[in-house]
Amino acid sequence: MPFKIRLREFFILLILFNVSSPVAFAQQRQITAVAPGVKKISIGQSEPLTPYSFCDEKPQVAAMQKLPAGKLPFDINSISINISERGVLVEVPLDDKEQLYGFGLQIGSFNQRGLRKKPIVNDNPSTNLGYTHAPTTFYVSNKGYGILVNTARYATFYCGTTAKNVNDAKASTQSNGGNSVNELYANKGGSAGFVSADVPGAKGIEIYVFEGPDMLSVMQRYNLFSGGGALPAIWGLGVKYRVKADFKQDQVKKMAAYFRDNHIPCDVLGLEPRWQTASYSCSYVWNNEFFPNPQNLTDSMKLQGFHINLWEHAFVNPKSPLYAQLKNRSGNYLVWNGLVPDFADKQATKLFADYHQNTFVKQGISGFKMDECDNSNITMGDATWSFPEHSRFPSGMDGEQMHQVFGVLYQKAIYNIYKQNNIRTYLDVRASSSFASSYPAALYSDTYDHNEYIGMVVNSGFSGLIWSPEVRESNTVKDLMRRSQTAVLSAQALYNSWYLQNPPWLQINIKQNNNNELMANAKEVEADVRKLLNFRMSLVPYLYNAFADYHFKGIPPFRALVMDYPNDEKVYNIPDEYMIGQGILAAPLTEKQNERKVYLPAGNWYDYNTGKKMDGGREYTINTSFTDLPIFIKEGTVLPMAKPVEYVAPDTKFEITCYVYGEKATGSLFEDDGVTFNYDKGNYNNISLNYEGAKGKAERKGNFKNKRYIIKKWEVIK
Repeated sequence: MPFKIRLREFFILLILFNVSSPVAFAQQRQITAVAPGVKKISIGQSEPLTPYSFCDEKPQVAAMQKLPAGKLPFDINSISINISERGVLVEVPLDDKEQLYGFGLQIGSFNQRGLRKKPIVNDNPSTNLGYTHAPTTFYVSNKGYGILVNTARYATFYCGTTAKNVNDAKASTQSNGGNSVNELYANKGGSAGFVSADVPGAKGIEIYVFEGPDMLSVMQRYNLFSGGGALPAIWGLGVKYRVKADFKQDQVKKMAAYFRDNHIPCDVLGLEPRWQTASYSCSYVWNNEFFPNPQNLTDSMKLQGFHINLWEHAFVNPKSPLYAQLKNRSGNYLVWNGLVPDFADKQATKLFADYHQNTFVKQGISGFKMDECDNSNITMGDATWSFPEHSRFPSGMDGEQMHQVFGVLYQKAIYNIYKQNNIRTYLDVRASSSFASSYPAALYSDTYDHNEYIGMVVNSGFSGLIWSPEVRESNTVKDLMRRSQTAVLSAQALYNSWYLQNPPWLQINIKQNNNNELMANAKEVEADVRKLLNFRMSLVPYLYNAFADYHFKGIPPFRALVMDYPNDEKVYNIPDEYMIGQGILAAPLTEKQNERKVYLPAGNWYDYNTGKKMDGGREYTINTSFTDLPIFIKEGTVLPMAKPVEYVAPDTKFEITCYVYGEKATGSLFEDDGVTFNYDKGNYNNISLNYEGAKGKAERKGNFKNKRYIIKKWEVIK
């Protein structure tokens, strides 16, 4: 009998060991091929509400199959996963010379190797720790693979920073003293051979592994796995202007007349908070004192080629018609005395979306600016406006998890209204997350550092995000023009005058602007801005094709040089140059720069402004004027540039000049109606542009019956 008891106790201990032992969990993991070149590792008790669980778009398998096969530089089984009382610890092998990028819309850092990153949503992106409007738990390596830890919890990634106490440590080269605090505290103990992802509170995890063979292929797989990249309405690639927050209906019309009378391109007018009866929190009801006839405004603006975009956030005021419907489908804490809808609950999302559909979209509103969907600044004790992390939602999510996905769920709710109506849009949003590639929503920020804005253009491509560096006030005319150049060379050309009576190019000083005291040289500056915006309108067909490549092929339209040149060590740490589409390299300047250094990767390049041919693999010093763009064209590119228009109408036909860079060059144009999702049914054309043997040829293939592009001439740049 005592022997039987001991034997039973032995088996109980064995069972307990198997439940708690990391080795046992390693044996229980499941590795599944979920799409071509994408594998999922599952282990433990995975949470039901994760970033990928909210991704409704199906992987674009056919497009993924066309990508070259990739191979991990390590055995997938060597990814270590340890589940303990603390949570989950994931360790991914890391080569000594590997470079890492990603974690969302990061500022303060570009190459993430050697850093501790906490990709947490925050309304004030700060330092290089990882707090940002759009965090993702996804990183990509220049060795040709990507790792996504599928969690909505606050996770910390140690990117090769901390060595384990397992073998004899290498002797440190650090002396006992130092010349500065930075030297004393620098981590010089060597680089760990792994990336650690610490996920407190998790009882299991899913890890998505994206195979290359190169960085660009990894990003293509990630974007295609997320449903394909966004393809905005073509008018969204024009110019957007947000009017002053307290403008009334007649003032909005007057501003529209200013643009048309002065032949300044503009496609979208954005209305700020005062269009509602309550805005902090929101009523989603027109303020009749300011807008006595909203339908008249929308209709009259449409006749002049303007689209109307409405500012809002998702916190529902007690005066709102939505309040009673959402009362029991919201979190247990309020924001600005308003409800926080549980967007993880399909019924709550439907109620919110149906109201917007019936009240605004049917009325002709073309899009929304979705503000405040990130979190109050978690680096400051007195920033407390948003809901706390210990909030609870009917869906089962807590506040921490909801913060991480709130922005992407919000934009999904709004985007699906337009998709179900077969109408395309281009939205603004202040927060996003993983698997958001398919949503045509440009991120923005209340921060205003120009260098950071440029850095976020570059970093956005590592995470399937769209970033919009807006122009507001300026220190000098030089500052205004440099910011305008960057806006023109980004995913959305946006001027945000929500606190300015007049356009910022007529008066850079806020007080004088609002007193209607215009600069003495206002008309000269206006002419320079007009020239830049005309360039933007000329670039629309090229940008539209880049976004089509994003949708159908997963190629980020704006991306860091290292993505195209992963073996060039000189681009590993360049955070302020980027590719636009297949053939343009951009290198923006800021107010503080009279000139800057530009590195051109291997191959030949052409200065867009002078046509001068330049050898790649070298660094140059450039200085562009205010009305020239700091861009370089890759040899072998046919650059289709349109005769500028003041706005893009449904029937706009672009007159194209094909600029040829090199004796043999190629390019392409994507042609469809520009405003519906009929391209998903194959109703589009691809126009291939080829120049060879001193002759240019445009070949149109597809099912779209109309012609949006008219090829007028070919011009060779020698």
